Amino acid sequence: MKELKPSSHGQPPPQVSLRSVDTEGLRAGPRNSSAGPAHAADSTETWEAPEGSWASSAANRRSMRGNRSRDTKPELALRRLVHAQGLRYRVAAKPLPKMRRTADLLFRPAKVAVFVDGCFWHGCPEHFVPPKTNPGYWEQKIGGNMQRDHDTDARLAGEGWLVLRFWAHQDPEECAKTVVQTVSARRKL
Repeated sequence: MKELKPSSHGQPPPQVSLRSVDTEGLRAGPRNSSAGPAHAADSTETWEAPEGSWASSAANRRSMRGNRSRDTKPELALRRLVHAQGLRYRVAAKPLPKMRRTADLLFRPAKVAVFVDGCFWHGCPEHFVPPKTNPGYWEQKIGGNMQRDHDTDARLAGEGWLVLRFWAHQDPEECAKTVVQTVSARRKL
């Protein structure tokens, strides 16, 4: 191993950080590197998906595993603005006890459930572009998400809830204004 020498200014050189080996045994490269996995240049290696995985490549699998289901930037922006207006809410909570779905913001006394839907995952009519790889899987996946959204809306409406859905690309200030006005109006009822 090569020894690191101090720079001409008497400062030690910056440390190079490597990501750890992931569970599939794929070694990632240096942080912020666009080179990708260390073995990507070796075209003789083939990647096999772990059992039960639908991923078409190791890079695809890593990318998908990194997607958040809560605390996304649009959701955090909305929460921050709503909280600044004095409203308090539950985060990632089930509106109905037996429902396996969670709302991004939940106002139980007012019976208002707020969802911030990602353009890709929920099929935004303005921004959704179907992936070219594995199109059958994605058509079924996104279609299922959209159907589940409609089912959630119907079930909550049947129990007296008001559902507010926003796209991730919408202005958070406009969304927050709508949430504050709606919750305030429902509390006065």
